[in-house]
Amino acid sequence: MSKSRLPKDWDQARLGRVLKHYENQTDVQATEEDEAAYKATTHTSMNVPVELVPKVRELIAKRRAS
Repeated sequence: MSKSRLPKDWDQARLGRVLKHYENQTDVQATEEDEAAYKATTHTSMNVPVELVPKVRELIAKRRAS
């Protein structure tokens, strides 16, 4: 089995805080958090045809770089 890697700028302490947050959430709190994410006006979720995913990722990377 391969060793898991943490995302860039994460350490074990941060991972522990995130796990603790989600493990201690009630179902109501988890639902409220999910609903709030969908109400955010800075990002959106959408279905993208699989064949277009590479192009979408490219566009996002270019925007982040500028």
